Amino acid sequence: MTSRTPLVIAASAGACALALGVGAPAVAAPDAAQEEAMVSVFHGIPGMTVDVYANGDELLSDFEPGTVTEPQSLDAGTYDIQVFEAGRSPDGTPALEKEVKVPEGGNATIAAHLSADGEPRLTAFSDDVSKVDAGKSRLTVRHLAAAPAVDVRAGGQPVFSDLTNPDEDTGAVDAGTVEADVVLAGTDTVAIGPADLNLEEGTSNVVYAWGSADDENLALATQKFSGMESTPKAVHAGGSGAAAVTPNDSGTWLAWAAASGAVAVTGVLVARRVAGRRG
Repeated sequence: MTSRTPLVIAASAGACALALGVGAPAVAAPDAAQEEAMVSVFHGIPGMTVDVYANGDELLSDFEPGTVTEPQSLDAGTYDIQVFEAGRSPDGTPALEKEVKVPEGGNATIAAHLSADGEPRLTAFSDDVSKVDAGKSRLTVRHLAAAPAVDVRAGGQPVFSDLTNPDEDTGAVDAGTVEADVVLAGTDTVAIGPADLNLEEGTSNVVYAWGSADDENLALATQKFSGMESTPKAVHAGGSGAAAVTPNDSGTWLAWAAASGAVAVTGVLVARRVAGRRG
């Protein structure tokens, strides 16, 4: 049965962006759109290469799991976002569908991922790009895997505890390179990692735990926002795709920064398991 779940994310006033991919064709602006907006999209559904459409126009084709898109400008307004298995006709029923209202200003990432019980979902997150103290870096972990509650460790010490899907936790940590892993909550049983994370001073780093414990394909993907120094020299714009980080591999980081601000993403999610996806 198709389910519909309202999804609302809001933060303080500022700039906003809806980023759906690299080199995507222009999409007709929705009615009453005034200013541009930007958001990244993370694809965390294993074994499901997809095509992404907005208002019926293709934005992404053959979008593979474990990647984050570059930011793309779209006019503020409302978009019908549909995700299909790659090559499927857009006239059919999408694997995921969400009507997204994008206001001007802000920073957000929309994630396609598995729920704790393995169902495909869309979740929107507001990305914190506020300043961090000198010598510090911000670390955010998002649990988007079909897996039970986990603890996240850095250098063998718990940083975040009892994190469940689709929650996130964040905090300021000392800048530097740390060895991180993900363990089952309250245990030393490693689920993902270890992986070396380069937490540079003045950056905001997001780590995604994604995949399926049952299918033994849990992995990490990462995203980095720069320019968060207490006295930043400049604010940079731009982005690049993220690579999945599998156990015992070093982290590969995105570098893109955007103006500090807020995001309000309001919408309706339609999700269903794709037939045979995990067969």
